[in-house]
Amino acid sequence: MSDNSLKFLHIGEATERRAIAVRAQGGAAPGLLWLGGYKSDMKGTKAQALADWAAREGRACVRFDYSGHGESEGAFTDGTIGRWLGESLAVFDACCSGPQIVIGSSMGGWLALLMVRALQRRGQAGPAHVAGLVLIAPAVDFTEELMWKRFTPAIKQELETKGVWARPSEYSSEPYLVTRQLIEEGRNHLLLGGMIETGCPVRILQGVEDPDVPWRHAVELTSRLACDDVVLTLVKDGDHRLSRPEDIERFIRAVAEF
Repeated sequence: MSDNSLKFLHIGEATERRAIAVRAQGGAAPGLLWLGGYKSDMKGTKAQALADWAAREGRACVRFDYSGHGESEGAFTDGTIGRWLGESLAVFDACCSGPQIVIGSSMGGWLALLMVRALQRRGQAGPAHVAGLVLIAPAVDFTEELMWKRFTPAIKQELETKGVWARPSEYSSEPYLVTRQLIEEGRNHLLLGGMIETGCPVRILQGVEDPDVPWRHAVELTSRLACDDVVLTLVKDGDHRLSRPEDIERFIRAVAEF
């Protein structure tokens, strides 16, 4: 997909107004909506592979960058789960129509489930509806379960006093800046405390060697999904990214089921 397809969706008011970078290509239904991970962008390996496959198959496909990510405006440290969820819903409403398969990677998996819940609460009013979910290493409730509960007392103290902690990253030379706001606001969106009603089929791909989202976390999520049509695929030698050619092929096959 060329950069000529890049457009910006302006959301928010006054000081909260920001431009969200979107790449949308037309095509047949069901359309595809990509929700990326924490600190990733829509030019990543999996997102690009999805767009390329959609173009070959003549399927509609929408990708975008959350605020503070990629080509979108905003500071990363202003980001929260609620803020990025609002942006996901805005893109869904503005850029998608008809049945959609939502593909969520890592944090995007959590946002996909939150988006479905938000759409159900409003009666899915709008031009598009969710017909299926493909979740790749879904980091559901990660701010609490995979961050806060794993943090040492020293890290928690630093977050409490400074409001931010620089978390070393295996994927970048620059650390991730984790904010107290991200942790505290994330508690408004936790899902694993009860059953999760998606109302649509769900496919989950999870690497057993994932150091960031343990495979048992995906099993716990699977047990919480009320829908009968849920398939969890564990990739024995898979890492968190699941971006090897064989991983890409596997996730494209899952999307192609719909």
